[in-house]
Amino acid sequence: MHLRSRITGVGSYVPEKVLSNLDLEKMVDTSDKWITERTGIRERRIVKENEATSDLSFEASIKALRNA
Repeated sequence: MHLRSRITGVGSYVPEKVLSNLDLEKMVDTSDKWITERTGIRERRIVKENEATSDLSFEASIKALRNA
């Protein structure tokens, strides 16, 4: 007997709070252009103080189940 599995749904989740390069310009001596040219990063997502990786995974898994 061969057991098989398949992916029937996928989901993702990112924290709501966004920290952009423009925000970083206000905090440290840098610029959006400098960061983007060197890293390709334009924004990053910041978790809430009480938010863990498992919380992000849970939200993504709910979306995956709905998509399945």
